[in-house]
Amino acid sequence: MNPEAFRSPVFVKRATYIVQEIASLADAIDFLNEWPENRRDLIHEAALKACYDAYDGRKPVSAARNAFFGFAKRAAILEDATSAMQWLAACNSGSGKVQA
Repeated sequence: MNPEAFRSPVFVKRATYIVQEIASLADAIDFLNEWPENRRDLIHEAALKACYDAYDGRKPVSAARNAFFGFAKRAAILEDATSAMQWLAACNSGSGKVQA
């Protein structure tokens, strides 16, 4: 198992109909670094610092996940994991090939 992986992923709304799975420190760091600068606040800063600290081994990965979860909840982008998983399961039910 990847030591940087979250025990369970966090699902966030990236846009109206786009849900992104954040499953590791790298995912969380990328997401936080891409967050619009005009929407950044102390909670964003704390979540990003927690992720970098966990990446450097100064904090447990679970602390970084909790910080990211809190950021997503405060930013109102947290998506219910059950809903996201049902949607993903429905999307993965086909072979991915175009039917002629």
